[in-house]
Amino acid sequence: MVRLHALYTVEAVDFDVQNEDKETMKELQDLIDQMTLEEKASLCSGQDFWHLKGVPHHEIPSIKIADGPHGLRVQLGDPTEVGLAESNPATCFPTASALAATWNRELVYQVGQALAEECKEQGVSVILGPGANIKRSPLCGRNFEYFSEDPFLSGEIAKSHISGVQSLGVGTSLKHYAVNNQEFRRMTINAVVDERALREIYLAGFEIAIKGAQPWTVMGAYNQVNGTYVCEHPDLLAKILQEEWGYQGLVFSDWGATNDRVEGLKAGLTVEMPGPSPENDARIITAVQEGHLEESILNQAVEKVLNLILKAQEALAVGHQYDRETHHVLARQAACEGAVLLKNQGQILPLPKDTQVALIGEMARTPRYQGAGSSRINPSRLDSIYTEISKIASKEKISFVPGYQLKDPEVDLELIEDALSAARDADVVVICAGLPENFEVEGLDRDHLALPENQNLLIKALAEEHDQVVVVLSNGAPVEMPWVDHVQGILEGYLGGQAGGGAIVDILYGKANPSGKLPETFPIRLEDTPCHDYFPGGPRTVEYRESLLVGYRFYDTVDKEVLFPFGHGLSYTSFSYSDLVLSASRLDELEKLKVSLTVKNTGKRAGKEVVQLYVHPTSPAAFRPVKELKAFTKVALEAGEQKEISFELDRRAFAHFNTGLKDWLVETGEYQVMVGSSSRDIRSQGIIWVDSSRSDAPIPERDRLPTYLDFPADGVSREDFELLIGEPLPGNLSEKKGEYTLNTPIGDLRGSLTGRWLAGYLNQQVEKMTGDLSQSPNAIMIRSIIGGLPLRGLAMFAGQRINPEMMDGLLTMVNGRFLLGLARVLLARRKARQATTQVKKELS
Repeated sequence: MVRLHALYTVEAVDFDVQNEDKETMKELQDLIDQMTLEEKASLCSGQDFWHLKGVPHHEIPSIKIADGPHGLRVQLGDPTEVGLAESNPATCFPTASALAATWNRELVYQVGQALAEECKEQGVSVILGPGANIKRSPLCGRNFEYFSEDPFLSGEIAKSHISGVQSLGVGTSLKHYAVNNQEFRRMTINAVVDERALREIYLAGFEIAIKGAQPWTVMGAYNQVNGTYVCEHPDLLAKILQEEWGYQGLVFSDWGATNDRVEGLKAGLTVEMPGPSPENDARIITAVQEGHLEESILNQAVEKVLNLILKAQEALAVGHQYDRETHHVLARQAACEGAVLLKNQGQILPLPKDTQVALIGEMARTPRYQGAGSSRINPSRLDSIYTEISKIASKEKISFVPGYQLKDPEVDLELIEDALSAARDADVVVICAGLPENFEVEGLDRDHLALPENQNLLIKALAEEHDQVVVVLSNGAPVEMPWVDHVQGILEGYLGGQAGGGAIVDILYGKANPSGKLPETFPIRLEDTPCHDYFPGGPRTVEYRESLLVGYRFYDTVDKEVLFPFGHGLSYTSFSYSDLVLSASRLDELEKLKVSLTVKNTGKRAGKEVVQLYVHPTSPAAFRPVKELKAFTKVALEAGEQKEISFELDRRAFAHFNTGLKDWLVETGEYQVMVGSSSRDIRSQGIIWVDSSRSDAPIPERDRLPTYLDFPADGVSREDFELLIGEPLPGNLSEKKGEYTLNTPIGDLRGSLTGRWLAGYLNQQVEKMTGDLSQSPNAIMIRSIIGGLPLRGLAMFAGQRINPEMMDGLLTMVNGRFLLGLARVLLARRKARQATTQVKKELS
């Protein structure tokens, strides 16, 4: 018998197959040949919610996986049950929105390494994250888990995160691949997106991360893309991910995302999660036996699973203990660099230590530091602004008033009056505000950009009373600021993790110089967002009519006023840009362009500047955004210091995806290279002429539609969007009783008495499970998920208690044939009990 765990080293199971030892690979193939069809099929589903299966007969161990991405969530209790509340303590780092705001690859790499250290101590082989989905709308309930509205920034930060984790021998799971940009009906929604937007916006960040870091695993998303579920999408999984990008790792389904297991395996889905899934394993076996699935495809999947298990086991074999204090310090540094100084009128910040400060807002005492859902971390410690400020300023210089209630959005005039009273005796008023925990929840999108009314009225009242007001925000995504012109300072803290309170205090008092930049545009109002008329769609489809014009690409192209632009962020010092030099004035597309410039700290204190490079095609034939981010770097400079910064641009910096060629094309022509401090603060620019090697390539009509060349203020018509996608839009009506399928969301079954009963029963179970916490973020999330859960998803929550025959009977019942369906359910339950009894007899 081959003992695999004794044969391999970490290097021997690297996913770069070309570098693997041929003899070792032969041993692996020999083992696969020795395995039974049943053993091989069993490896294609999880053991439970948090483990991959092993094969004891061949001494192949199981490995543990755990939620991330900004901390380690190792669930306590039964791994076969859904659990979102109890988990082991771990360092809660800033969420993705804050990490992206650092624009600091090296710092994110260090956070990744720290996550890996904590994984190794708790025996976790793969941490689920990072999330690289594009922030199409600021309303997406999971935006705090995603990096940016820009694919280049998202891809670069994701690459650093992955590389940091995997440098210590722990795997990552890049998610949620792909076009998963909303929580509304996330398990069934069909994202209708044109080919260029798919390639240039929604896949580009994943491409950068996968090519640059080769994550051990990729997580397939719940949703459909252009009519096909992602986890059985041959173009996304096989053609693009594996063939084009050269991905060699393993593809998980998101938990409960599998629709057709055999088609998924054919398309490139390696492992269905969670498990166990004996029915789907049996379907794989039958498909092979009946010739519907080539066994070589199954063997390839098994090889990837074995490689992952072995690689993980070798890396974890040494054991590890991490230093809690060191990780907390790193979390504070990341939170500090991820905070963005949006406004600093009259240089109100930093505050001298002897400033009399009225600290207003419950969030100063009760931090809002992470989002709700599967990424919710049990922090190893938690710093608040209220406690940390006393470590810098003397106690008599600080007065605290809560100002509002977090759990009750109603305006409390008495609390506001207390705040006004405190403000009258202060030199500066610092208001801690933001989105309460229930506003940003996995499974549920927001329906507005407003802060709670009690907070907005508090800020308005204090700004009318006092002329020195600073607002500190804690939120995972943009908010409206009706008071923006009436306060002197605004510090966006995002969701800063367990050390965020200390980081904010460091910035307020100048112990640290703010250096964060917005990874997303803050619009003035929701109606200004490019997808406002098309988000979140439903009931069955969501149309991406804005195409490429996402975020700043839209606002800058149509010249729309914004609250704060992409890339914006102030410092306590100033920086100048000079001596921009392009290595050529004309070049062939296969040549690389070197761009250099000098950046100088012209202020009186050390600071960090994020230098951003954008490319603008001056006269494109295909529709293009007015500018796109193509490079960036973060540079640290002492007062008076200057450094030469250089970038290198390859052909992709100038290319767009040509739908006729099905490939990237550089148009011959002139391009502006623009360097600046934000998308709307361009400091220097140059011109380059690029000659295309495919200058005779045609530009298809749909790549140059007049609607997208001159984007209309009133949006895109159905007819023009159909021209863009090249086909009629699919139907978008809910199914009716008699038409329900296993993919019908439970919330849509209310046309059936059985469906109403089922929805009510599930919500009752949530209430029983959460008890007094029925309004907690987790309870809100579970209720929302149940409403959008397809009928087939019941099996994920019920485990083996619901088999396919029972599910078919339940479907018959909700479609109006109650007695026939009930008979099928009862017969299936009887067969299942008989089978269980037989197994127990054989085991005894």
